[in-house]
Amino acid sequence: MRSLLIFILVLIAIWWVRRALTRFDRSRPGADGKKRSRAAEAERMLGCAHCGLHVPESEGLRVGEDFFCCEEHRRLGPRR
Repeated sequence: MRSLLIFILVLIAIWWVRRALTRFDRSRPGADGKKRSRAAEAERMLGCAHCGLHVPESEGLRVGEDFFCCEEHRRLGPRR
């Protein structure tokens, strides 16, 4: 009887630890490969029309069809 009780307690402890670890993994962003934040996703890199430097699309400036890496290069315009 004592061995059976110890066996059941060990099983309950293993179940509790596995459940706690699963909850911890789910709370981390990107842990399951499906929940990825916008920052973790790949972003398009575009070349500046003035200097040719490639920067992420969200960090540059778009004017019509032209893309610039900074305000100064937008002001100077595309180098042709």
